[in-house]
Amino acid sequence: MRLCFLAFAGFVLVSTVEANPCIEDLPKSYGHVVVDAIVGVYDGDTFTVRIEEWPPIIGEAISVRVSGVDTPEIRGQCPAEKRLAKKARAFTRDVVTGARQVELRNLRRDKYFRLLADVCVDGRALSTWLVEEGLGYPYEGDTKRSWCK
Repeated sequence: MRLCFLAFAGFVLVSTVEANPCIEDLPKSYGHVVVDAIVGVYDGDTFTVRIEEWPPIIGEAISVRVSGVDTPEIRGQCPAEKRLAKKARAFTRDVVTGARQVELRNLRRDKYFRLLADVCVDGRALSTWLVEEGLGYPYEGDTKRSWCK
């Protein structure tokens, strides 16, 4: 009798989990959106945007991390990294503030809860552009390289 009850309870639990849309796996991407305004640029691969179609609690000033690239850190480990970080920040600031359209594609969250996105500036991938300018290197979440030699 006890074995039958446990089997039935297990069946009900599995059935409930499969039918509950709140427990299903979340999608890997949350689509794309066009940015309404650039609020600020922190460094070469991180900036803040305003998205008017989103509720203010998430769209007023949301941090975005550019997917596919790593740029030097403003608070870097050596003077050379800090200098290059300032160049990367200036480049990104000029590109995104001067653009006709900044689009965030393949939206998801990173480990710091920022938006992680493929950033397209007037149809051009910002990550590729930064690499071509020597201001970043391709990065997919593995171990970061040192900018100090």
